[in-house]
Amino acid sequence: MPPLDSFWQGKRVLLTGHTGFKGSWLSLWLSRLGAHITGVALPPATEPNLYQLAHVDKTLDSYYCDIRAEKALVPIVRTVLPDIVFHLAAQPLVRASYCAPIDTFGTNIMGTAHLLEALRGIERVRVILIVTTDKVYKPAGASAAHGENDPLGGHDPYSASKAACEMVTECYRGSFFESRGVAVATARAGNVLGGGDWSADRLIPDAIRAWSSGLALHVRRPNAVRPWQHVLEPLAGYMSLAEKLWENPSLAGAYNFGPLAHEAATVREVVELARSAYGRGEVVYGSGNDGPREEDSLRLEVDKARTVLGLAPRWPLAAAVGRTMRWYRGHANAKDPRALCDADIAAW
Repeated sequence: MPPLDSFWQGKRVLLTGHTGFKGSWLSLWLSRLGAHITGVALPPATEPNLYQLAHVDKTLDSYYCDIRAEKALVPIVRTVLPDIVFHLAAQPLVRASYCAPIDTFGTNIMGTAHLLEALRGIERVRVILIVTTDKVYKPAGASAAHGENDPLGGHDPYSASKAACEMVTECYRGSFFESRGVAVATARAGNVLGGGDWSADRLIPDAIRAWSSGLALHVRRPNAVRPWQHVLEPLAGYMSLAEKLWENPSLAGAYNFGPLAHEAATVREVVELARSAYGRGEVVYGSGNDGPREEDSLRLEVDKARTVLGLAPRWPLAAAVGRTMRWYRGHANAKDPRALCDADIAAW
């Protein structure tokens, strides 16, 4: 089932990270459903960015605030008095975490703790969803698919910070929220694709930057396997989970969101689909040994989302990549970015 207009109409939603790629898409979708949204985030991190191009600021009340700044964050939360919280604010990049590990730990761990601490005093709140990542799991064998009960871990600072974020969330759920009937859950989503992402060191944004300039895309690890999905798939999962938790807080816990484990694909497969959809583009594939350490294979077990929430991906990989490249082609041809997003949401 898609997210329900009847549920979201008038709900007070606090969304951290609303200026980011996923946060912008989620803001647009929640606005279509009639939610009253308040966003808390740093200013957009890239130029261009979806937040400004799609005029996301017109869909919500926006506060620029570093979630590491507890004294600035707490008054905002107390002003908003949310019914539902989506926590997406994070330092989201693996390679960036190697350059700035302390900032990554501060944002992803202490930022989450500051938010949960601020929410402790809000009687109105009923659902809190903390978005982490598929990279929270301790690395396993190449063919293994991670289930929600697998050990947490992470060799790089980003993965370790998100695993720690999961532990902080579990602590607050058991210590402070569960006894009040407040549902606190975490969402672990696979790699997302979609129009409007210009982050550094992400596959499709790197491809768009290279190909639109007539340059070759350099791919470090072409054989790395990831659970790719269109950004609307996990966002639908987040909203559906919030709806379920509102009615049944006992469902709180961790949830994976992604394609079926056997549908995870290599970087090379995604690049070739993107090049075909884009219509041109030179690619230089590396040996797989460039750059800092990253896991060779990552797959998710998503049975829990399918059975508890009734979710299944709507767009297979080829459709997800095709939709993404269509968005970027439309933007390059001066089509309205907000209209491009609305069309994708409507099509989904």
